[in-house]
Amino acid sequence: MAAEDRWCVVTGGRGFAARHLVEMLIRHNEYGVRIADLEASIVLEPAEQLGLLGQALHSDRAQYVSLDLRNKAQVLKALDGVEVVFHMAAPNSSINNYQLHHSVNVQGTKNVIDACWELNVKRLIYTSSPSVVFDGVHGIYNGNETMPYTHSPNDHYSATKAEGEALVIKANGINGLRTCCIRPSSIFGPGDKLLVPSLVDAARKGKSKFIIGDGNNLYDFTYVENVAHGHICAERALASGGPVSEKASGEAYFITNMEPMKFWEFVAVIVEGLGYERPRIKIPTFVIMPIAHLVEWIYKLLGPYGMKVPQLTPSRIRLTSCSRTFDCSKAKDHLDYAPIITLQEGIRRTIESFTHLRAENQPKAKREGPSRASKYLGSGKVADTLLWKDKKQTFTVLLVLIAIYFNFIASENTIISTLTKVLLFASVFLFIHGILPAKILGYNVEKMPKSWFQLSEDMSHKIALSVASSWNIAVNVLKSLASGNDWVLFFKAVFTLLILSFLGAFSLQNLYTIGVALAFLAFYVYEMKEEDIDDLFTKSHSFGCKLKSDFTKKFLSPKKID
Repeated sequence: MAAEDRWCVVTGGRGFAARHLVEMLIRHNEYGVRIADLEASIVLEPAEQLGLLGQALHSDRAQYVSLDLRNKAQVLKALDGVEVVFHMAAPNSSINNYQLHHSVNVQGTKNVIDACWELNVKRLIYTSSPSVVFDGVHGIYNGNETMPYTHSPNDHYSATKAEGEALVIKANGINGLRTCCIRPSSIFGPGDKLLVPSLVDAARKGKSKFIIGDGNNLYDFTYVENVAHGHICAERALASGGPVSEKASGEAYFITNMEPMKFWEFVAVIVEGLGYERPRIKIPTFVIMPIAHLVEWIYKLLGPYGMKVPQLTPSRIRLTSCSRTFDCSKAKDHLDYAPIITLQEGIRRTIESFTHLRAENQPKAKREGPSRASKYLGSGKVADTLLWKDKKQTFTVLLVLIAIYFNFIASENTIISTLTKVLLFASVFLFIHGILPAKILGYNVEKMPKSWFQLSEDMSHKIALSVASSWNIAVNVLKSLASGNDWVLFFKAVFTLLILSFLGAFSLQNLYTIGVALAFLAFYVYEMKEEDIDDLFTKSHSFGCKLKSDFTKKFLSPKKID
């Protein structure tokens, strides 16, 4: 029977692994391929236009159909007249949204199964996940299909994938439908939009040097063409009839490259192959996990306002710090599966496919002139000290500040005794400095001019004006608050007073210690990560402005009186 007389459909057909399956199906020419995905129409990349997919679409050996799995009518239309369904569609696993994942992975899968029964589809191959048996706490070593679904899923994606898988297995044998589920582990390869790009993004930001955990966790990775091959092996086994089909149907199968390696070694090979720094600094999981929870919370808050999906989430931390290896014996026995591309070759092809992300191909932003941090600090001695430009000067200042802390702050003296001590030290220092000769051992002793201790009339006038101006500003603020019309000013005043109240709860020792630490670290870190911090500030400012606008419209805008 000619390929154009027999059709299969690939749901989520524009996804990473699905694209490779589509091309492999076109090459095998056993079926016409119907590509189903969310977009209204298919937009081909330049390489696809000139390749197999472009030719197949032009010759009608492939079709595109827009499909939202949550819409039963669209599912029926997409599956009409097909013999096989490769159900690969799923939301981005990084988005930990239960409603989204349940609506697609569970309700959408129900719609697919119902459509298969109604339209007499013969075979359904469902793309599941090894995470259906992973609880995020215990490592998995050579796990096989006898492992039960976990009662504590790592995230909503894993939980709903398990529900979808159970539905597909239960549907086997009803109305002549044969089903099975494929669990590919950690897919990588050309066209990847998640793993390699996120590693490169981390490398560009200087984060690729870090290893989460002890770095010894083993992993099973799967080259994307082996994933596509595993799906085709499953379809052929289900189609073969007789005992082979009976044995293969109604089961789930782990699919890997069958070459476990340390997770962080794999990461190192990829990032180093692209010219970035190899991971080497180990960070304990218990240190990074609270930060990941904070990032996830911030995303829940700012996600609706355009914040990108973060990579540093609790579920990802657990995935990258635990061992996860799987036994593919069942897939080999029931489906005749074996990898067609070795792990080493797959890594080589992957690195070659991402040449545009190589370190040497990235534009290097050159900073002209002093940094913003330096400008904020006056670009003088203060900037050199706090930004560690003059390390000798920085250490000298630090020693002086430490001496002040132990002599005046930590001793818990009263204000009077502290001032007395300061004046005593100053008096002794000035007296000794005054009686020193002009030269000591060949070194000139610079005398302090009397003008240093005098306050000029002009300076006195400026100080007086500054005090008067500050007083008048405070009075005007109080007048505005008393009028009861300026809500924005009211909230600013309340917020400022709350901050001062919060700071007032700290002891002088704590304030001094925190202040010194921040002064010598905050500006230095800002100079190193200026672009990232400015970008974060811009996003936060935009979010704040939007919140302010929404609040003003909702509560403070004048209401129309009918």
